[in-house]
Amino acid sequence: MIYFLKILFICLALMSCKHPEKEKYQRNLGSKDFQEPKENTVNINEVHTDGSGYPVNQNVLTMEVENGVRYLWIEINGIKLRFIFDTGASNICLSPAEASVLYRQGTLQKEDIISKQYFQDATGRISEGTKINLRNVKIGNSELTNVEATIVDNVNAPLLLGQSVLERFGSIEIDNKNNVIIFK
Repeated sequence: MIYFLKILFICLALMSCKHPEKEKYQRNLGSKDFQEPKENTVNINEVHTDGSGYPVNQNVLTMEVENGVRYLWIEINGIKLRFIFDTGASNICLSPAEASVLYRQGTLQKEDIISKQYFQDATGRISEGTKINLRNVKIGNSELTNVEATIVDNVNAPLLLGQSVLERFGSIEIDNKNNVIIFK
């Protein structure tokens, strides 16, 4: 019974969160407030199919680089979100705000909540989170199903693309010269 109450509390908390990057989320929905990127910025997760120098059968995604941090746009249960490419993270990590958006959209459901989870963050601190199942993760032209993720108990937590996704590929190549990541 206590476990059920904890799950219910987490669901209620997720439903009350506001998305911290509202403007970026509106950009994904085609909001008229969205401004096109400047010429010196890269396109969001452009999958190169020809003329790029990469074979057509490769999954090549454009990176956005800000202050040395590499970002990728991936689709979680049908919603595009901007993730930090983080080979040190064990899972995909979401904040309660993004989980709330997924829940309100109906793409994250009660049965996707697996359990409570403890993890060590980059500072060495042990934190509590919620382990969930993401039914569909789309990276460029690759679709993965049933990917383990963690909802970090911090509304300001960054979105991290970690090993629960990266280990599903045979290899990953980072081309810093062209600001792309190649998933093979």
